[in-house]
Amino acid sequence: MEQLPKRLRQQIDFALEIDKLKSIYRQNLVADGSRRENDAEHSWHLAVMAVLLAEYLPEPVDLLKVMKMVLLHDVVEIDAGDVFCYDPAAAVGKEEREQAAAERIYALLPTDQGQELKALWEEFEAGVTLEAKFAVCLDRMQPLLLNFVTQGGTWRIHNVSAPQVRQRMAPIREVSPELGEAVEQILQEAISRGILKE
Repeated sequence: MEQLPKRLRQQIDFALEIDKLKSIYRQNLVADGSRRENDAEHSWHLAVMAVLLAEYLPEPVDLLKVMKMVLLHDVVEIDAGDVFCYDPAAAVGKEEREQAAAERIYALLPTDQGQELKALWEEFEAGVTLEAKFAVCLDRMQPLLLNFVTQGGTWRIHNVSAPQVRQRMAPIREVSPELGEAVEQILQEAISRGILKE
């Protein structure tokens, strides 16, 4: 690959580096409950959900921007690792680890692309723009769905309660009242079936 133009070589190097996401396992189980999902699968799933659920937003969103965010939001976990959202002790130092990872990983790209994609990651983390809020909404909703269809999945493994899940899901209603209502209905059903404790 040494003969390739520098820009293309950098882009290929980045593409190969993010292949490591396939080996970063999250706490969530895949829908059939057979194993834990990896970061690459999670990111792909969010991108598909963005396409499917954008119609439930009260105003139009830049869908390509959202898809870029969700596809790339977890690349920092190559260096920083995945932190379970219901484990505050594991989150200590997370921001610093992820910032250092972003500096290294996005720097593999040509400068213009690296800056663009790192800025999208920062926008996602800040969660202020409509696109970032929608991306965060998807990032919260997808594990809820997986936990529901796996009869409590990691909720049961880690003894997670309904108030914890409800607090984690709160931003969804702010982005989309319809999706927020759907999440509440799923939570109520999970509680009534005994797969999520009050």
